[in-house]
Amino acid sequence: MPSLKTLRNRINSVKSTQKITSAMKMVAAAKLRRAQAQAEASRPYAVRMAEMLSALAASEMGNPNANRLLVGSGKTQTHLLVAVTADRGLAGGFNANITKMVRLKAAALQAEGKSVKIFTLGRKGNDALRRDMGSQITGTKNFVGKKIVAFTDAEDVAHEIIRGFKAGEYDVVTLMFNRFQNVMIQKPYEQPLIPAVAPSANDNDAGEAMEHNYEVEPDDGTLLDRLLPRNLAVQIYAALLENAAGFYASQMTAMDSATRNAGQMIKKLTLDYNRARQANITKELIEIISGAEAV
Repeated sequence: MPSLKTLRNRINSVKSTQKITSAMKMVAAAKLRRAQAQAEASRPYAVRMAEMLSALAASEMGNPNANRLLVGSGKTQTHLLVAVTADRGLAGGFNANITKMVRLKAAALQAEGKSVKIFTLGRKGNDALRRDMGSQITGTKNFVGKKIVAFTDAEDVAHEIIRGFKAGEYDVVTLMFNRFQNVMIQKPYEQPLIPAVAPSANDNDAGEAMEHNYEVEPDDGTLLDRLLPRNLAVQIYAALLENAAGFYASQMTAMDSATRNAGQMIKKLTLDYNRARQANITKELIEIISGAEAV
């Protein structure tokens, strides 16, 4: 059995850890409220914009001069997977869920004979994927040191993706991120970016039938040329906001679990300490009584 000093040190160490995890839980809870509000506020705009573009796309399908961001390059040989993760850990399986999703998607595409490239948004995703897929990572960006991710950050990423697409580096672009549902659930989500795909009814927060009645000036093609690059940035920005909300929710849950586990460990160590202390007292009493009887 460990000595009393060893047990006291372990108890103090666990108590210190418990204080840290409790503080991190409260910080994550405070940041979650703001991140959740931003994520929920971004959804209607992102969904409606995608709906409008899908409506305009209907008139452009079959047009040989249609915008390539809308209809694609005509090939599906090279895929770019944009993996959105957090820059920090201590959030349970939040980051691992996305990296696992990317690996499975890449393996499935490669089994079909496709080429796969990866663009990572977030330090944790880059660190995890570069171990076994480093040669496939063509770009990376993180937001370490930034309290709030700005729309300009998403625009920079969108411009980089568009540049590579126009240069013929890849044919299909897919965005992968954790979509915030509630404090307990952050669901890995896969969203096609290029070519553009109409959102499903499940993406319509209002649950209403999507109506596509728009009057466009000067014409559909001109509007698409202006809106498609912006839509790419909007979808990436919405994913970053969803990811931020999901991260803080996951971290809050993980730190709450860690705090409770630390409490249980403290109880167990305290019980072991009391038993060891009682055993030492009993041993000392036996020695005293035995010595007195011998005299």
